[in-house]
Amino acid sequence: MTRQETVLVASDLDRTLIYSSAALGLTVPDPQAPRLLCVEVHEGRPLSFMTETAAALLAALAADPSAVFVPTTTRTRKQYQRIRFPGPPARYAICANGGQLLVDGVPDRDWRRAVAGRLAAECAPLEEVHQHLLAVSDPVWLRKTRLAEDLFAYLVVERALVPDEWLKALTEWAGARGWTVSLQGRKIYAVPRPLTKSAAMREVVRRTGAATTLAAGDSLLDADLLLAADRAWRPGHGELADAGWTAPTVTALSAAGVVAGEEIVREFVRAVGTPAA
Repeated sequence: MTRQETVLVASDLDRTLIYSSAALGLTVPDPQAPRLLCVEVHEGRPLSFMTETAAALLAALAADPSAVFVPTTTRTRKQYQRIRFPGPPARYAICANGGQLLVDGVPDRDWRRAVAGRLAAECAPLEEVHQHLLAVSDPVWLRKTRLAEDLFAYLVVERALVPDEWLKALTEWAGARGWTVSLQGRKIYAVPRPLTKSAAMREVVRRTGAATTLAAGDSLLDADLLLAADRAWRPGHGELADAGWTAPTVTALSAAGVVAGEEIVREFVRAVGTPAA
């Protein structure tokens, strides 16, 4: 890539760039494990990590004037703002699966209004989906029910106890109403189909004039983002890996866990041509 053009780097966060202790997936003997940097604290406890090498590479990328690093997540704005990445803060961030576009940490009202208009026109309302989730969920495995930014809903569950048939039935019910279901760790997301990370990424491209886009993600909710980018990567774990999903412009990595996160940042740095990384 030439050093003159701007490259937009849009990356999913959880289980792509950052990892909880349960998702680290370390398989080497403890003395050989990579050193980790905590990048998120919640209620006074360390929650999410990167390898120190990945953190250094990301700091170099974020400081590169030819790159626009855009954290892209299904997290709410409040959940996203707990994360402290190394390097300069990102000018743009995509939260709530594309429902919130943050500019210098502040939600863009025009973008939120545009999103609300699309959802009203193209899919069933949130309240209908939320009530259905409450009606069909089993207290045996349901731990919490949450609404995110008044845009989508998710359940916190005991994953091993959730019947596959139940998840399949929910997916079919939601699909007929313009919604997508995604299982990620202990959370089951129900998200409006028009609510996409790719649409928000395209808006940031429009505002920045980026000539090239790079992306990474691990879940079904990231597929549209990966397909919309010029080049993309997915780790060797997650919904997309489990399904064997790929595309001509998407590189399927064999690495899994936190070391996959390091490899993804390394690929971003190589593709951008970030110096001294």
